[in-house]
Amino acid sequence: MNLSKNEGKPNWYAIFTKPRSEKKVYQRMIDHNIEAFLPMVKTVRQWSDRKKTVEVPLISSYIFVHMEEKDLYKTLPIQGTVNVLKHLGKPAKIRAVEIENLRILSGTSENHQIENCINVLSGDDVEVINGPFMGLIATCLREGQNHRVVVKIDSLGSCFNVNIPLSFLRKIEKKETVKV
Repeated sequence: MNLSKNEGKPNWYAIFTKPRSEKKVYQRMIDHNIEAFLPMVKTVRQWSDRKKTVEVPLISSYIFVHMEEKDLYKTLPIQGTVNVLKHLGKPAKIRAVEIENLRILSGTSENHQIENCINVLSGDDVEVINGPFMGLIATCLREGQNHRVVVKIDSLGSCFNVNIPLSFLRKIEKKETVKV
């Protein structure tokens, strides 16, 4: 019998939901004792008569579950669930570092201004070492005064741009990059 070393070990998976039902599906997952994560961000929405700050999913129509692959079938009968995100016909595993990046991104709504300068070039891998995004691993998008980092969630084919002060960044050498 040939067993994979990850068999029986829970992983993160993305669950595709019906449009605008992420919060309800997330609550139903919790009610079914399924460990789930729904990254939310605050944004200002404009109506004809007012502006309002609302909390919306960071990635529309997706929630994340932490479970063994063999148990993913338990998520499908939950109302509002459409399917499990797949890659090459198998459920796509979301790396722990990608989930942590989503947690960091959804945990703050602060804007940052550029302060000090460090030698980070466009395309360099960086780690945020200070502030609300501390621990975030990303790629520097632009050099100069207006630095942006790109947070890639390869499993979903998504990227997010974030302005972060250079003083909050540390360049990661290519051999340091951790693959989880």
